Amino acid sequence: MPSTTSRFKVPNTLIILLFIALLVALLVPWVPAGYFQPGVAISLDSYRVAEHNISIEWFASGKQVGLFNAPFEGMTSGSRSGSAIGVIAFVLLVGGAFGVINASGAVDRGLLRLIAITGDHPRLLLGSLFTAFAAGGAVFGMGEETIAFLALLLPLIRRMGYPPEVGVMMTYVASQIGFGTSWMNPFGVALAQGIANVPLLSGAPLRIVMFVIFVGTGVAFTLWYAGRHRKYEAPLAAGPSEAQDDSAMPAATPALTLADRLILAGIVATIAWIVWGVVAAGYFIPEIATQFVTLCCYTALIAIFARRLSADGAAEAFVAGAQQLVPAVLVISVAKGIEYLLGGSNPHAPSVLNTFLHSMGSMLETWPPLLAAQGMLAVQTAFTFVIHSGSAQAAINMPLMAGLSDLVGVTRQTAVLAYQLGNAMANMSVPTGAILMAALGVAGVPWTRWFRHHLALPAPDTADVDGHGGVCRFVWV
Repeated sequence: MPSTTSRFKVPNTLIILLFIALLVALLVPWVPAGYFQPGVAISLDSYRVAEHNISIEWFASGKQVGLFNAPFEGMTSGSRSGSAIGVIAFVLLVGGAFGVINASGAVDRGLLRLIAITGDHPRLLLGSLFTAFAAGGAVFGMGEETIAFLALLLPLIRRMGYPPEVGVMMTYVASQIGFGTSWMNPFGVALAQGIANVPLLSGAPLRIVMFVIFVGTGVAFTLWYAGRHRKYEAPLAAGPSEAQDDSAMPAATPALTLADRLILAGIVATIAWIVWGVVAAGYFIPEIATQFVTLCCYTALIAIFARRLSADGAAEAFVAGAQQLVPAVLVISVAKGIEYLLGGSNPHAPSVLNTFLHSMGSMLETWPPLLAAQGMLAVQTAFTFVIHSGSAQAAINMPLMAGLSDLVGVTRQTAVLAYQLGNAMANMSVPTGAILMAALGVAGVPWTRWFRHHLALPAPDTADVDGHGGVCRFVWV
């Protein structure tokens, strides 16, 4: 029987999130809202059912909850130091800064030189960077910061012939692997252990072994994926006749001018400044965004004096760079709007999230210890669909999970580990994660393609490896 091929276009990420928001809006009014009593420890006994369920209107005013209000409420939620409004501002400013940096041409020339130096050993570079970002996640909880580094590294990734997904893997995914296996992160494992009354930094030997195994596996997968989807295998400094397609670079590598060297030195200095600021001075989103604005102004001045850009041209490049990330901003807004429809993440205010957490805890209370430990991991993973911050999830979940672990015969250290792994694993894939969606937006990778490649792993002939498309092919025989 002859085969026919049918093409099915995967919906835009916004369409998927809007469908999830609609589903949530239809279900929430039928689910009792609950809260944990303020002033007492969060536990199963401190849970109370609210007098009224959450009512969701199509359009709401005042303190009412409305479906069509969700994008605005999601966009304006959080604070200047966190999602969503802080992350949105950060993404737009970093995008604008890199619009100016890329327009200067210095990064392009610098990458050509770097690629010529690395020659046939790009795998060593990818593996080293993956390990470095994983260490950042393990030591000081690097997460949002990877967006800026991803923007820095994307031109290099593309120049080496790899798809942008590789950049997301070796920055954001690596940091989440580090977070999930950390033995010392003060914003993750240390916070969770303190809430659970477990000795701080205890269990380090096991977590260090896990870190080595998980990072090794992550590096191996990233290198395998990168090699499988690379557009060409010939050295990037090779001539067109030696490359396998037209995306290879010319044989001649342009020399670096003084302007190039000054701009590249500014980029390196900014990276060092960011690392020092995060580790030693407690810098977070507002400070890091300001650092990139400083780099942007410095680069623009050099480019103007070198007559590569005019003042108007630099401003236009900034606007164009920010415009490229507007789709990511909209996705972040809708993702956070889903949390708004569920009633928010305050454990002491009526919400469906609190009801979900209490229901899961009550169910696990009757399970055998081994299954209960797996159930805790599942609960933490599911809860990350709406609460993505590691510190926020620790503050909300750990008081309940710590007490629950005593009831079911599971050690509190196991409950902390379930929190770490559940949060990290979900944050690598869920479409409601603001930081993941921001990273994918910077890389220009639709979530649908990210999900398809890294969870479904399609065959090479059906994969969208060139960064353009978003079409799944189904073959009916």
